[in-house]
Amino acid sequence: MATSEKWVLQFCHGYDGPFLDCARQYAALFVGTPYKVCTVYLTGAPSDEVIQGSASDEVIFLDYSSREVRGLKLRAIRDIRRIAGTRNFAFCIAHRFKPIYVALLGTDLPVIGVHHAFGDYKRRSRQLFANFFKKRLALLGVSNAVRDDMHACLPDWPSERIETLYNRIDIDAVQAEQVSREAAREYLDLPQEAWVVGNVGRLHPDKDQATLIRGFALALSQLPTGSLLAIMGSGRLEASLKSLAAELGVAEQVRFLGQVANGRRYFKAFDVFALTSDHEPFGMVLLEAMAAGVPVICSDCGGAREVVAGVGVLFALGNEQALAACLTDVQSGNRLPDGLARLQQTFSDEAVYREFWQRPALKMRACVA
Repeated sequence: MATSEKWVLQFCHGYDGPFLDCARQYAALFVGTPYKVCTVYLTGAPSDEVIQGSASDEVIFLDYSSREVRGLKLRAIRDIRRIAGTRNFAFCIAHRFKPIYVALLGTDLPVIGVHHAFGDYKRRSRQLFANFFKKRLALLGVSNAVRDDMHACLPDWPSERIETLYNRIDIDAVQAEQVSREAAREYLDLPQEAWVVGNVGRLHPDKDQATLIRGFALALSQLPTGSLLAIMGSGRLEASLKSLAAELGVAEQVRFLGQVANGRRYFKAFDVFALTSDHEPFGMVLLEAMAAGVPVICSDCGGAREVVAGVGVLFALGNEQALAACLTDVQSGNRLPDGLARLQQTFSDEAVYREFWQRPALKMRACVA
């Protein structure tokens, strides 16, 4: 039996990586409003830590495996239909395509589909699905780049049905987690006196750490003696990236830190943060580096350029010479504008809260005009 209280149903694929904080971000939009938030995770075992991190009034774990949510997902559709009947839900916020699919088939709620990656509507089958539910579905991209990618795939959709709502961070909470430069370097086993270029991400072709290593190798002779490149993350390219560093003669200067739990705690260990990703949809790590007061360099593509606009250094995607020039320029002491001010103005919980509740299209979409 549904209650008389007004609720928002937030439906997430899982809580791995950045997606737990994505759930928190959207739950935070309704703090101080008449709405309560019920967050449902399609995959992932129940966890007290996840319940706390979700910052929601209720958290439900469907606990499906990845294999179980392939195909038609009929069980998940039945589950979400049952959950939708237990509360007076006004609308659903669904992250990524599978939860959008399940929410539209399992409920009659308006659905806000949040997309965190490129290419989600390149498949003809997904275009047909989205068009079929066009009256009940509206889409948000985490950057203008993701929004524009969806518009290209769904050209007949009006602009107000596909918009941008940036990812954001709780600046105070992130900064409270981050340890001092000295403590971070001790934990990561990095020399206190070295000039350190940091990178965080999966060792995957999308992250293009090969260009990062090549650019660092080119710049090394112009960097302070003992400079290091520290790469935090794991993945299938680890062996080939280590081989590349050895081939370029910088194996001793490139530190592979592996997967580091709560890695953003240690961003102050870096003198500069470099992101070389191939068409990054957004780049949460850039926000975390900016919160640590670390200058940022990133490839001039995707959503990352939007994040660092006016406060970071951009280089052409895949251009190791340009990256090397950026590294030497930043090391030489050329000061960059204050990234923290941009965080507060554009990528804080408070800034996006105001954006959500002041934009008429978003308010109407959420049935709260």
